[in-house]
Amino acid sequence: MEPKSTSQESWQLQPGFTLADRYLIQSVIGMGGMGAVYRACDLHFPNVVKLVAVKEMINQAHDPVVRQTIVQNFEREANLLATLDHPAIPRIYDYFTSNERSYLILEYIKGKDLEAILNESEEPLQEERVIPWAIEICDVLNYLHSHSPEPIIFRDMKPSNVMINQHNHVVLVDFGIAKQFQIGQKGTMIGTEGYSPPEQYRGEASHLADIYALGATLHHLLCKRDPRLEPPFSFGERPLRKINPAISAGLEAIINTALQYSPEERYPSTQMMKEALLKVAQENGMLPILPSNMTKILDSEEMAKPIWTFHCQDEIRGSAMCYGTTIFVGSYDKHLYALNAQNGELIWEYSAEGGIVSRPAYHEGNIYFGSEDTRLHVVTSRYGRINWTYYTNGPVRSSPTIVEGHVFIGSDDGFLHAVHLNSGRRTWMVEAGSAIRSTPMVEHDKVYFGTESGDFYCLDFKGNIKWRFKAKRAITSSPVILDNVVYFGSLDGTLYALDSGSGWVIWRFRLGKGTISTPCVSADLIFMGAIDGVIYCIDTRTAKEVWRYTTDHQVTGSPILYKEAIYCGSVDGHLYCLDCSTGRLRWKLRTEGPITATPTVWNDMVFIGSTDHTLYALKA
Repeated sequence: MEPKSTSQESWQLQPGFTLADRYLIQSVIGMGGMGAVYRACDLHFPNVVKLVAVKEMINQAHDPVVRQTIVQNFEREANLLATLDHPAIPRIYDYFTSNERSYLILEYIKGKDLEAILNESEEPLQEERVIPWAIEICDVLNYLHSHSPEPIIFRDMKPSNVMINQHNHVVLVDFGIAKQFQIGQKGTMIGTEGYSPPEQYRGEASHLADIYALGATLHHLLCKRDPRLEPPFSFGERPLRKINPAISAGLEAIINTALQYSPEERYPSTQMMKEALLKVAQENGMLPILPSNMTKILDSEEMAKPIWTFHCQDEIRGSAMCYGTTIFVGSYDKHLYALNAQNGELIWEYSAEGGIVSRPAYHEGNIYFGSEDTRLHVVTSRYGRINWTYYTNGPVRSSPTIVEGHVFIGSDDGFLHAVHLNSGRRTWMVEAGSAIRSTPMVEHDKVYFGTESGDFYCLDFKGNIKWRFKAKRAITSSPVILDNVVYFGSLDGTLYALDSGSGWVIWRFRLGKGTISTPCVSADLIFMGAIDGVIYCIDTRTAKEVWRYTTDHQVTGSPILYKEAIYCGSVDGHLYCLDCSTGRLRWKLRTEGPITATPTVWNDMVFIGSTDHTLYALKA
């Protein structure tokens, strides 16, 4: 027996009532002007508890035409849902009419809608929570808009029609006014005031109407101001970041684009809006908290796709250097290459007699670099012609530093060499007792470098030793100086901070294992890699770890900082781009060999060489 409709409570199906001899009503989970939504148990499965949602429509219209239209619309929703197959759309199990009531039997979604979640929060929802949901909404809307044979326009996107299930995933509910779109067709204004775009008020709706309503929904979630209580189309008068400064500028720009008054000024598709959201997630270091299926368009084939590549005949173990529009890089094939930095075209190549791991240096039209053929080579930057060479008694794996008319470079012969730029003759050399593979650092008329025996030296410009510090193992890491503090790492597993004037230890930071990585220092943070496979971020004031990122192999290359991103290679073959504040992964490029080089940045491009014989150029 059906309940009578004398009051709101009396027309509801009561708990314990069995509908159609199959669906045992348990509770009311939603109310509407024309019926209710119930949670029920499907009794056709006696051995398990199968919950369903029962959507009810009570037809109380007196006009026969209106009554028939209401029934047809309800049937249309049932037929529409029966054609859809998407994890964010509830499945339909059954449909029937009994007396004045029609029922849809739907998949039961355990969770809460976004309106309820927002009402339970005292503050606007955080960007980190909203972006994953927004990406999933874009996915399901894109599925509807791409539906065959006719696209489907949802037409009523708002927080109460978006459920968040128990697994924190989006489910779109209430397809009562969803409509298959036909070009040029008009209809009555259907939707929710405040969320619906201006064209929908005119009875016109394309897939761009859903994009506007999604923008309105996100604006509501992020600023907690209900658009139904505001003048229509007045989002421009309520700038998102003025209401909620915690929102990133990138996300605000996305929402503003979606909320453009003119449909043609919005995102042309939800797929493009999704890609914009993923880019903001990448920039904000959110990728690790997003499900992998969301970020598949941000893999190395997309976000880290090389602009160009250049292939050598052997491994690239050292770092490149840019000057003007030319990038210079050495290879173990014994060649130094000069390439057009914009397109990777070869300009010239110079042949040494040994492998090159030394990072080139530029000075007044010449390129300086060391080679395992024991020489410091000096060639013209324009044509790659030999100018002069300087011989040592061992392979030169150190990189040159040019200051005050001299080039300073270490050699495996155990000497630091100071060579006059004009004559190519030695001014002096200082014996350090073992191979010097670190790059000398010159600061305030002092020269700093480490050795493979663990000695760290400070010399004056005449080659006199001012002070010396002893680590327990080799110092291949090159020194970096900031604010009278010199930083370097050692294979003894320690990052050292010494007073550059006296050599006194200011602090030590214990790494998981040894390091040959050169520190990257910026303001109050220092970044470096280690053989334990970790990229570290350390506070220079407290010597405390701020964050760490673990790769899949040793990090023997050195990190660089550019526009709030850390770029660093690993022996696992990847170049990593990390958010410098949080250490979260933005993207990574996979190469076919270990990366031991340090990246180079020029003109918003990042260059990295790999032992797979390739130099990669990517957008920074």
